[in-house]
Amino acid sequence: MTSRKWVRLFLTTLVLGGVLTLLTSFVVKADAYANVLRPFDFFELIGLLLFFSGLGFIFSIISQMGFFAYLTVHQFGLGMFKGLWPAIQLFLIAFTLFDLVYFRYQAAGKGASVWPFLLTALGLLAVSYIVAYVKRKETNAKAFVPALFFMVVVTTIEWVPALRSDGQDYVWMMIIPLLACNAYQLLLLHRLNNKEPHNN
Repeated sequence: MTSRKWVRLFLTTLVLGGVLTLLTSFVVKADAYANVLRPFDFFELIGLLLFFSGLGFIFSIISQMGFFAYLTVHQFGLGMFKGLWPAIQLFLIAFTLFDLVYFRYQAAGKGASVWPFLLTALGLLAVSYIVAYVKRKETNAKAFVPALFFMVVVTTIEWVPALRSDGQDYVWMMIIPLLACNAYQLLLLHRLNNKEPHNN
């Protein structure tokens, strides 16, 4: 990938993260916007918009760091484990989904329902499967498992700071731009390279 294409990928992903986080904040942080609209405070509203946009830029950068780390780990895995690498990735996907449900449920304490955690993991898997399927259709069959691994495992690792927070606001505010940015980078990579990748 040329430096010009990398800059394009970086900037478009940055904008995507900022815009989606800002849009998500209108729903997740509706009370914060209500406080500055009644009574109307222009400067505080601008401050909120800048804050959530900046937060989205940070989420986007986390996504991009995860993407390039994934590319390195993937090549390392191919070189070290060779034919076993797809099976190892599937195991890590299963473990991550189990972790996303079981350990979060245990941390929630007594009286908590397992269903929100289960539905969250299933939602992540469903979105990841769709993205991996598109990647496979646009490239080759070998790209499916690595794409699914990236969307499930790497996204979850990037999501950890929000998952460890006390409230649920930032859990949802972070996962939407992360999923979008990760999917965008994954599906744009082979187009920027102008050739069909192998195992990307």
